[in-house]
Amino acid sequence: MWLYNFGLTLYVWIIRLVAPRHRKARLWIDGRKDLFRRMQTAIGPADRIVWVHVASLGEFEQGRPIIERIRKEHPEFKILLTFFSPSGYEIRKDYKGVDYIFYLPIDTPRNARRFLDAAHPEIAIFVKYEFWLNLLAELRRRKVRTFIVSAIFRPDSIFFRPYGGLWRQALESFHAMFVQNEESKTLLARLGFDNVIVAGDTRFDRVAEIARAAKRIDVVDRFKGDGRLFVAGSTWGPDEELLIRLMNDNPDVKFVIAPHEMDEARIARLIAETRGGALRYTECTPRTGYGSRQLLILDTVGLLSSVYGYATWSYIGGGFGVGIHNTLEAATFGLPVAFGPNYRKFKEARDLVTLGAGHAIADYDSLRAWFTPLRDNEEFLLKTSRIAKDYTTRHQGATGIIVRTVFQ
Repeated sequence: MWLYNFGLTLYVWIIRLVAPRHRKARLWIDGRKDLFRRMQTAIGPADRIVWVHVASLGEFEQGRPIIERIRKEHPEFKILLTFFSPSGYEIRKDYKGVDYIFYLPIDTPRNARRFLDAAHPEIAIFVKYEFWLNLLAELRRRKVRTFIVSAIFRPDSIFFRPYGGLWRQALESFHAMFVQNEESKTLLARLGFDNVIVAGDTRFDRVAEIARAAKRIDVVDRFKGDGRLFVAGSTWGPDEELLIRLMNDNPDVKFVIAPHEMDEARIARLIAETRGGALRYTECTPRTGYGSRQLLILDTVGLLSSVYGYATWSYIGGGFGVGIHNTLEAATFGLPVAFGPNYRKFKEARDLVTLGAGHAIADYDSLRAWFTPLRDNEEFLLKTSRIAKDYTTRHQGATGIIVRTVFQ
């Protein structure tokens, strides 16, 4: 445990060291200044608190259906939301679905005590991956009902290693563990845990809600016209190299590309190398001539999930790096989904590949081989689209299972 605490202290010092030159590190430090005083000022001593903790934006989207269900069904509670990462906090710090939003302090024993003194939660919910040893130990000591949701465990996780004793002990803090699949339940049973419920992944509920609330976007309406649209979301450089070739080989197909990072050099390259002409979403006006342009670059945030509703095919970026981004947002609209080779950590992507609605590509030839039959064979396209839609519909319902169990 001393090594764990020392490692966290070293981590903070490294962040402080790079903060003057690194925006994200600076936000991480600045967002935690006077944290406990601000919490004590905001949170009333008589408030009944449900605390939901997420690491970043992706985990927030997993926790959001639970937050909104609690808000609707249990108004007697106030909801505290915490983030670890600035990339989640800075985007959702004004989210109106909760009562309080703060950063999580670094997990030292003293910080754990001070945080829980200020928050005084009746219920604590961790989303997917967050296992902070001091906080969990303090929650256990205070007998706070604690849960983890949408969790997934793999045989190579630290819990199943010979040196994973502290993390196995941390699991004893959870009153129930809601996991995504039977494999996770089996692995935990081998450690002696029988408080495991296979509820599934709350992201299926979230993307279903996103699809129901999808917005009409005038720019995309005008750009698409009467044609068919290929939407590529959260793309990186290697993805874009392949997509540029696919665009140039398919001049009759319209494309929307939403880069994961919207740096000007990347956008300039897309504009320069697209033979059919390109537009930036933020520069479109009612007088823009859409008909002669093949590519619309989505250089803004918050619209991609609605843009999938206009598409016939989709591509999800990140698969040539550390891993793919969210495939479910596209699949819930009944879209065939392609992505790069690094997808095996993501259960939903493996499922889509097995069912035939998802396809992993390794190079341009495999991307073209996937796309061509879906472009030319309407019956095959409809069948593949139906598989994707049915998959996302069939796996909904995790949110209801979790909230009912937590509040029994």
